[in-house]
Formats: sequence, structure tokens, C-alpha cells
Amino acid sequence: MGSGEKLIVTVENRVTRITFNRPERRNAVDFEAMQQLHDAIQQAARDDTRVIVLTGAGDAFCAGADLQARTPEQIKSYDVTAGLRKHTTPAILAMSRMPKPIIARVHGPAAGIGFSYALASDIRIASDQAKFSMGFIKIGLMPDGGSTYFLPRLVGYAKAFELMATGVTIDAAQALALGLVNQVVPVEKLDSAVNALVETFLAAPAIALGKIKEALAYSQSADLGSALEFEALNQADCFRSEDFLEGVNAFLQKRKASFQGR
Repeated sequence: MGSGEKLIVTVENRVTRITFNRPERRNAVDFEAMQQLHDAIQQAARDDTRVIVLTGAGDAFCAGADLQARTPEQIKSYDVTAGLRKHTTPAILAMSRMPKPIIARVHGPAAGIGFSYALASDIRIASDQAKFSMGFIKIGLMPDGGSTYFLPRLVGYAKAFELMATGVTIDAAQALALGLVNQVVPVEKLDSAVNALVETFLAAPAIALGKIKEALAYSQSADLGSALEFEALNQADCFRSEDFLEGVNAFLQKRKASFQGR
């Protein structure tokens, strides 16, 4: 996969690393970067990638949409509904629907759509320098990028409303207390924390891991009976896998399982 200037994509050892790459603009994204992100996620869904790591170059994760990309005249005539449908929605849906874990490596500010991209990831590892802001209200907008779906499910309605309606910036410790991030580590230990998680996912049975992601997404809008039925149907794919046999044999032989993702 090629690396566009605004987004660097590297694939190595079945890990796809996607880096927002406009450090001079705190990795603010324009339409080109949004399209490149969608393309990179789709490619990772198709190839033999097992884990995706999403991060930013320089000091920021992603400071949101690039507000300097348009003149006032362009803003007046811009069809924002069509723009969101074309540039924002596809990447968020692709992130949510791909059966592979996405780790957000948040080392600095994540604001606006940058915060939304972190929320659309499956797990968030933050440095102690990370900051989070739903800053949309400060420029007269409501949030987008699926954040009105993801955020209340993580922190509850009242806190989601507060974060969105005030646009307040919270630090890494507050984000951890709210359950917004899974882990906070000193910035110099961030890569080792992320890489440990990458290794865990690489060693995991890929079919079961994908089904966990699928089932959790399904359960967001399902009742208990439907969730149980989803489990009953999808457990069959795990049950028929070589990894399940290996897992059972390893358990009986009291050794570590060696999963192959088959």
C-alpha cells in the first residue's frame, strides 16, 4: 500500500499502521486525508492484516477537520450533508464493520473528528499527554463522525451531553476515569504498551476475535434474546475452526496455544 503525504500507511508483519501526517496542522484532516483513511481501512480489511494501529505524526493525534481548507464563500455554498455522507460516514462504517481490532494510539490532542476517529476504534491507549475535546460546539456545529453513537455508550448520556454541549477539553486521567480510554501510560512507554497489545491480538484466534467485535457491534441495538441467538449462530464459525481444536488440545495438554487464524 502506498503512503500518501497526508496519511502514512505501513504494513509489516500483518500489522497496518495508519498515521495522520500533517504535524504542522496538528494532523487536521481534509477530504483527501479522509478518503485515504477510508481506502487504508478497506485495504486492511481485505489483506492479511490482523491488527490496525491508528495514530498521528508530531505532537497531536488529530485536531479535527481542517477549517482552513475552505473560504467563507465556499462554506456558504457547501452541501455539508453530502460531504459527510461521502467523506466521513464511509470510513467510520468501515472501521466499525471490519472484523479486525483497531487500536487508537493517542499520544496528544484528539479533537473534533479526530476524537470521533478514536471513538470508532476498538480500544484506545493514551499517553499522559493526550487530550480529548468534542470542540464542535465552539464553532457552532453539532458533533459528527459517529460520536453521538459511540460517546454515550462509553460514558453515559449525561457525560456525553456535557462533553458535547460545553466543548470542554479533558486530559488523559479524566478520560481514563470516564472509561473513554483503556490505558494511560507515560509518553515514553506508549509504544511498548501499544506493541504489547498488538502482540496479544496477533497471537489471538482471529476468527473468535472478529466475532467478538461483530457481536458487540450487533448488541448495541439488539435485545438479549437476539444477542443470544447471534452468539448461537456465530459460535459455530469458531467451533469449526482449526484454532478451536488447537485451543482445546493446548488446554488439555497444559501448554500455550498456537493459533493460526484458521
